[in-house]
Amino acid sequence: MRSDKIKKGLERVPHRALLHATGLGRKDLDRPFIGVATSFTDLIPGHIGMRDLERFIERGICYGGGVPFFFGVPGICDGIAMGHLGMCYPLGLREIVADTIETVCNAHQLDGIVCLTNCDKITPGMLMGIARLNIPAIIVTAGPMLSGRFKQRKLAFVHDTYEALARAKKGDISAEELTCLEMEACPGAGSCQGLYTANTMACLTEAMGMSLPGCGTALAGSAKKRRIAQASGERIVELVKKNINPLDIINKKSLENAIVVDMALGGSSNTVLHLMAISHEAGMDLDLKTFDNISKITPHITCIEPAGTHFMEDLEYAGGIPAVLKRLKNKLNNSMTSSGERIFDIADKASIYDEEVIRPLAKAYHKQGGIAVLYGNLAPNGAVVKQSAVNSKMMKFTGRAKVFNREEEAMQAILNKKIKSGDCIVIRYEGPSGGPGMREMLAPTSAIVGMGLADSVALITDGRFSGGTKGPCIGHISPEASAGGPIAILKDGDIINIDIPGRKLEVKLTKPEIEKRFRNWKPIPPKIRTGYLSRYSRLVTSADKGAILK
Repeated sequence: MRSDKIKKGLERVPHRALLHATGLGRKDLDRPFIGVATSFTDLIPGHIGMRDLERFIERGICYGGGVPFFFGVPGICDGIAMGHLGMCYPLGLREIVADTIETVCNAHQLDGIVCLTNCDKITPGMLMGIARLNIPAIIVTAGPMLSGRFKQRKLAFVHDTYEALARAKKGDISAEELTCLEMEACPGAGSCQGLYTANTMACLTEAMGMSLPGCGTALAGSAKKRRIAQASGERIVELVKKNINPLDIINKKSLENAIVVDMALGGSSNTVLHLMAISHEAGMDLDLKTFDNISKITPHITCIEPAGTHFMEDLEYAGGIPAVLKRLKNKLNNSMTSSGERIFDIADKASIYDEEVIRPLAKAYHKQGGIAVLYGNLAPNGAVVKQSAVNSKMMKFTGRAKVFNREEEAMQAILNKKIKSGDCIVIRYEGPSGGPGMREMLAPTSAIVGMGLADSVALITDGRFSGGTKGPCIGHISPEASAGGPIAILKDGDIINIDIPGRKLEVKLTKPEIEKRFRNWKPIPPKIRTGYLSRYSRLVTSADKGAILK
């Protein structure tokens, strides 16, 4: 075993003394040492229930004949970090999580690892870490939150908080109703109820084979989730004994499966960054064109918040990801999974219980998948839009630029009614390096919806969007402003043309005019220039490369 390096032989007497100090007996030294990377924290609703799941993972590891060792991984709630400088940190957290996994497991020569995760950047960070390590691993996601309730109406976090505050500002709802929504939108533990980044990544982790079947949608606090946690603990010991490693599972075919499922679900646009980063750690190339090519041939068969009215609980009760795999079987690769079953085995055993939640391909909500990649003189290296959440009337749009150098300026303009029909909001210097951290723009995009402008105003940015964003909101514009991308020289009144079906994002400027503007251009320094983010800003690559560190 790998852990023999710290526990076997005469020269390891001091090491064994320290291990015995933790409470291990002599027999434990003959068993596999299994790390449990837990991201439990009181700060994140999606993670507050992990203490319970830790018990069941521990039980499973012991039943399987392993020795569990728990260690902590930091977590950030993107929703709480949203709309202020705190949002500069979550994407950078992804790299910290990956580094933590690598550091602890290699320093202690653990034989395998179970990663307990849930929310936005923590799940991809753990996947990056285990791909880098390539020791037996399995992911347990803690599960989606149940919908809230207000006067018998189902509530979702984004629609009933971020969009509601704009409706309150407009005078459409009372302060009393807003207070009720604030109290009831998030009723307890779990990742936010829609197909936002946390839940999308949980589903894709299962689709690529790194979680046990059913894990991606099994609800937080459910007995099913406990059973999956325990089964994952038992299974990791088997993976160690059989020497099955992440790179036996994470490969080109399984990543393609994840993208197919992503497009069919209409998942968060953040998955583009994360799957590219995971691919990089696995030693493979994955580019934006792969996402767009798969999207063009993959129907969008679910309509979950924010794109529709269904919730993660509806997807779970309709059969979960196994049912989605069943529906998509002819478009998938028969890859191996951490369960020991292949994708087709899982699909064949699944049942689809709701034909409206998981539609047949012939009755898809849209003919193409959830994400489109746009190019043009505004995005020479690409830009990303969640097209499944865009109204058909806004798939083509021409508007006047209203330019802002930071999110807060744009947010104030929206709430103060300075944005009018026909405007195209431009938020720049929010990219991976220039932000730094590529902040999510959920507050302004939700405010646009709440102010009743979703069908007449677009937003483009070198930052990114929450999985909760809907409408003609185009992010990941590359190169970013701080790197000298064309978005840097836009001015108020410039004419922006968005053509999602044609995959175009352009400004109506001649090449000589663009070159003339650049002659007088100087980048704006990042907003945070000390500590971790100053180092991150210098090392991070652009969004079209997955915002990985050099």
